[in-house]
Amino acid sequence: MKRLILAGVLAVAAAGTALAQSWQEPARGTQTRKDLMSAIRPIAEWRLGAPVQFVVKDLRVAGDVGYGRLYAQRPGGAKIDLNATPISQRMGGAFFEDWEEPYIDVMYKKSGNMWVAVEYTLSASEAWWASPAYCAAFGPVLTEWCH
Repeated sequence: MKRLILAGVLAVAAAGTALAQSWQEPARGTQTRKDLMSAIRPIAEWRLGAPVQFVVKDLRVAGDVGYGRLYAQRPGGAKIDLNATPISQRMGGAFFEDWEEPYIDVMYKKSGNMWVAVEYTLSASEAWWASPAYCAAFGPVLTEWCH
């Protein structure tokens, strides 16, 4: 009897977890993943200089919304010298002395057949997306922050 009850509790917990995590991570090599990277690349290159390669730390899609945390580097894994980037030069230089490596948090929206980076930050110090407005729009991919 105890095994039956334990099995029931585990099944309910697993169902709750599946509902809470309704997003999927687009696999490497898929068109969706390529489209998401292509949507943010011009923004990253405008700020960090070209070329930029992304190391995906987190990438989520649910329906027509997405979220990503992407670490930026030069092709082949070379570190980006943040003080030599276009954004640093536009801001007078030496602005990023305390940053170790740049990352981008990005919110995506699918528009027709195209993914668009609709909101992003470069190395944010807080979870700006954990607010009622962002949770209302992007809640399915922000399950840890939006309850």
